[in-house]
Amino acid sequence: MINLINITKQYGQETIALSNVNIKIEKGDFAFIVGSSGAGKSTFIKLLLKEIEPTKGKIIIDGMDITKLSNRKVPYLRRKMGVIFQDFRLLQNKTVYENVAFAMEIIGSSSKEIRRQVPTILAMVGLSGKAKMYPHELSGGEQQRVSIARAIVNNPSVLIADEPTGNLDPDTAWEIMKLIKQINRRGTTVVMATHAKEIVDMMQQRVVAIEGGKIVRDDQKGVYGYEE
Repeated sequence: MINLINITKQYGQETIALSNVNIKIEKGDFAFIVGSSGAGKSTFIKLLLKEIEPTKGKIIIDGMDITKLSNRKVPYLRRKMGVIFQDFRLLQNKTVYENVAFAMEIIGSSSKEIRRQVPTILAMVGLSGKAKMYPHELSGGEQQRVSIARAIVNNPSVLIADEPTGNLDPDTAWEIMKLIKQINRRGTTVVMATHAKEIVDMMQQRVVAIEGGKIVRDDQKGVYGYEE
């Protein structure tokens, strides 16, 4: 599903964010990417999203070498991916329904498909009664549920989550994690960068630890393992 082969990412002359990283994440995996601030987690995520290019090496996603992908084809890659951010990134002038529908509109889905799919996804994330509300009328947890609905409405094969619980209180964070795990159980591969030690320790999923730009640990059913 995801295969990083000899990946190095260098910024300028001095800063090596990732150094000769090799990792394979299989279809249906749930992998936490952990490490102290500046360890290389954000670079790892940005490389998967093709927001930045590696200095060396190649990245295979779903059989496609994305390092050779032209800019014109990047939108097709991103159709296979759902992304959840710490700061939600919702469109403030659109309702909950419209925020989720927009993700379908931009890939050319028909009005009929949108009318069928969006209510189903909103029900899945527990927001059926909030469809006509705007982001500023929602709690942080509800906003993150909207962003999850938007991320999965096109049935992506990979869900990439960048600190998705970072702005949430512990109880709300747990609710969001249960939802992400439910999505994973349906067959979606999940890659999540996080500082949330308690969540990582309790979830008992694969843990990939990055330190100084290198993978220093890759454990099945692992723990966070860092003191922040």
